[in-house]
Amino acid sequence: MTTVNKSDKDRVIIFDTTLRDGEQCPGATMSFEEKLEVAEMLDNMGVDVIEAGFPITSEGDFQAVSEIARRSKNAVIAREWPSQLRTDTSACLTIF
Repeated sequence: MTTVNKSDKDRVIIFDTTLRDGEQCPGATMSFEEKLEVAEMLDNMGVDVIEAGFPITSEGDFQAVSEIARRSKNAVIAREWPSQLRTDTSACLTIF
């Protein structure tokens, strides 16, 4: 039996946007607890990058993204890329 060593270039990186894009549909929202639960499931499934939300949107989103980043064991936690607004960038840097 031959063992095949795969290089990094053969690796697929999973980048999940459920927690951010999932709330872009009209009427679709998640509670703080639901966001933490989804993030934990994604992390446990081996998702590489979790786009956790847009922290400048609200205090609740800021708190959820912060807590998801704190709790993550495996995944890299991303947030919506800040716009050119100083407040957006500041909110993201506060978390990370």
